[in-house]
Amino acid sequence: MPTYEYECLSCQHKFEEFQSITDAPVNRCPKCSSEQVRRVISTGMGVIFKGSGFYETDYKKKATESNSSSEKKYSGETGKSDKESNS
Repeated sequence: MPTYEYECLSCQHKFEEFQSITDAPVNRCPKCSSEQVRRVISTGMGVIFKGSGFYETDYKKKATESNSSSEKKYSGETGKSDKESNS
C-alpha cells in the first residue's frame, strides 16, 4: 500500500497517510481539524545502492571472459593469429 502526503491549507501542517489505492482521500487535518486538506503530489523515492561490492559482484565482467575473447594477437599482414602462424 502506498503512502500519500497531505498538506493542510489552514495551518500548513504536512502529514503522511498509509492508505490503499481505493481508500478515499483524507479530508480532515489531524492537527487543527480543518477540512481544507489537499493531497500533495510526491516525487517518490529514488533507488539508492549502498554497500560495498554491488558493482563488483553483480555486474562487472570477469577478467577471464574479457581477456580471452578480445585479446587475439595477429602477426604481420597475413591476418593469422600467433597460434595459426606457429603451426
